Amino acid sequence: MTDEAQRGELPLPDYDHLPLGSLASRLRSLDAAGLETLLGYERAHGNRVPVVQVLETRLAEIAQGAQPAGGSPQALRPEAAPAPTSDASASPATSGPAMNPPSHGDPTNPAQPRSTG
Repeated sequence: MTDEAQRGELPLPDYDHLPLGSLASRLRSLDAAGLETLLGYERAHGNRVPVVQVLETRLAEIAQGAQPAGGSPQALRPEAAPAPTSDASASPATSGPAMNPPSHGDPTNPAQPRSTG
């Protein structure tokens, strides 16, 4: 086994799928060891220049005395909004207009063509 972390061992869940803006803010909760783990993983897999730069910048901030921010890297991400609950019902204010049945299925509908015969 190599020294590089595997995807399931990364300190940020779904690291590979986080947009750069979200990644930059979520890195603030990691310590130097977590940042080093992500940097090694990134260099071995995607090696995306903007991501490497963000990781290196945050590592430099930590080296200069910055402290990891509070919060959990496992916390709910704004880019992944929770699904609506099943007990949510539409109110009259949010429901659509009433629909009439199609004319071809209602013999009393005057818009339905009549056969003359």
